[in-house]
Amino acid sequence: MDKLKVLIVDDEARMRKVVHDFLVHAGFDVVEAGDGEEALEKFYADKEIALVLLDVMMPRMDGWEVCRAIRDQSKVPIIMLTARSDERDELLGFELGVDEYITKPVRPKILLARIEAILRRTNPGSSEDLIRVGQIEINKSAHQVTIEGQPIELSFKEFELLTYFAENEGIALSREKILNGVWNFDYYGDARTIDTHVKKLRSKMGKYGDYIHTIRSIGYKFEVEE
Repeated sequence: MDKLKVLIVDDEARMRKVVHDFLVHAGFDVVEAGDGEEALEKFYADKEIALVLLDVMMPRMDGWEVCRAIRDQSKVPIIMLTARSDERDELLGFELGVDEYITKPVRPKILLARIEAILRRTNPGSSEDLIRVGQIEINKSAHQVTIEGQPIELSFKEFELLTYFAENEGIALSREKILNGVWNFDYYGDARTIDTHVKKLRSKMGKYGDYIHTIRSIGYKFEVEE
């Protein structure tokens, strides 16, 4: 892929160096920040930042505050890094619009795989794929969704989830299958992560949120009813 810029935000210099060196070797441009306030300064000043790696626990301004501030201005993908594995933190992160959630210690190869997967889907250089289901049109290359011709704003993960549903229309999907298909790699999160995203996605889809059917004790099925 083309050289893209990643902002690493972490108060641990050693952690920043490890990730910095690995990403530079993989062909990325890297910008660093040691706290939340510095992160926002650099993010607002540099319009070329394509993805943010954001630590949770930091001085001056924590990761949650930074995430909220960024989401007020941008849909840039955010990967949250944390030393804590509390599922409440994960759910809060997803509620705020975090796209991925990785518990430290970070495995560089897994981190790189997730970064590349996100950027392939958010970078307009991808293949021109259009999916039409009922009144919904999904443009995978432009990372855009329209309903009845009107665009709707989705986070990266909400977009991924809707696309996965649309590509598996009419198929009953267990929560485990959805986790593997949308979150993939080594995600060990709770199934409530899916329920949280489905709730938000349905809300944004308006009456067409009814396309997503809950299958009790199993998961979900996406089915168009005209």
